[in-house]
Amino acid sequence: MSNEQKPADHGHAVGLIIFVLGLGTLLPWNFFITASQYFNERLAAPNTTSNGTSGSTSKDYNYDSWMALLSQLPLLLFTLLNSFLYQWVRERFRVAFSLVGIFLLFSLTAALVQVPMQPDAFFSITMATIWFINMFGAVLQGSLFGVVGLFPPRYSTLFMSGQGLAGIFAAVAMLSSILTKPDQSSAALGYFITPCVATLGTLLCYLLLPHLEFARFYLTRSQETSQELLSSTDKSIVNISEKELEAERTFISEPEERSSVLAVFKKIWLMALCVTCVFAVTLSVFPVITVRVRTVYRDNTVWDKVFTCVCCFIVFNVMDLVGRSTPSLLQWPSKESRLFPAAVLLRLVFIPLLMLCNIQDSNLTVFSHDSCFVIIMALFSFSNGYLASLCMAYAPHCSKCGTSQSSSQMGHNISRRSLVAPLQTWQIEALRQC
Repeated sequence: MSNEQKPADHGHAVGLIIFVLGLGTLLPWNFFITASQYFNERLAAPNTTSNGTSGSTSKDYNYDSWMALLSQLPLLLFTLLNSFLYQWVRERFRVAFSLVGIFLLFSLTAALVQVPMQPDAFFSITMATIWFINMFGAVLQGSLFGVVGLFPPRYSTLFMSGQGLAGIFAAVAMLSSILTKPDQSSAALGYFITPCVATLGTLLCYLLLPHLEFARFYLTRSQETSQELLSSTDKSIVNISEKELEAERTFISEPEERSSVLAVFKKIWLMALCVTCVFAVTLSVFPVITVRVRTVYRDNTVWDKVFTCVCCFIVFNVMDLVGRSTPSLLQWPSKESRLFPAAVLLRLVFIPLLMLCNIQDSNLTVFSHDSCFVIIMALFSFSNGYLASLCMAYAPHCSKCGTSQSSSQMGHNISRRSLVAPLQTWQIEALRQC
């Protein structure tokens, strides 16, 4: 196997497919947060009572808060579950089933655009959709991280870049639907049909991947390496006593995952804590607080209509993508430096800064001008992408140190896939997300 020549990635086809797979993992989260204006407008209508009369006032559903909560809970729970699920359920089934589920839920959301409903019923169906679509998204993201981990490191960068582009894709789709100036129903329908097509494209790309020679080489190499490892181990213990042979076989047959998850996590706990803090700060204000910021130019109806889409979502996702890409050029501070956790904690300052912007119905406004909000959002999103990517770059180095120190005791190396699995538990979609 070691003498086998590695095939070339002709036309960068595998790289393009992995980029599309990264894009597909975060489409559900981004399309729902970007469409907050559409959902809030539909929920603003008063409920009709059983006798046919409408209520005098509409209910405050706090859509953005519930959306954030019901997105992150399944994302966290099923990312944790996926770290153990991969031992029993085949990866192809997990990925294909998740993509089909996401496609069906997006289709349901698109169909409901044309269906008149009571706000209470619409809210309940939307929240259930958000829960299940992020449940599928968590399993999809965790499974694909395991697949991408089998390829050279630059393909992980392509996957992360695809995730970063998902937010821009959703924001541009929303901006296009606003600027084309159709009626609200047609704009929303076109907006939600877009991720349906993108999800089908992601599924086709995933099914195509194993048929490419370059991808097949890396996807099968891990299994072949494990078989060679067990074969060489059997040959090396031919002359060992029967008692020692039985003990060695018992050791080899122990599940790798049980030891590797805890062992690797002990080595990456600082990176895990840092990336958790990065995403916790981000999700505490984005998009729940940031979508409530209003422009000072309310007289300009066009700018007022696109302000949130441009200054909140497009600025965030563009600068987040820039931040994700920067570690390929510069990695500072180093993983050993105390400045790294300090920089992560320093992001806490963005919470009061964003809350002091021109938020609707707020009595405490310090940064009222649009440019102040844009600058704060740009720094906020760049630091999110940059520090999260640094954590992703540093964590494997920490885990490799841990496995190399313990390899003499374990008798064999932990596979790359088992190293990816514990990392999935702290990539809240997050990773995804943003």
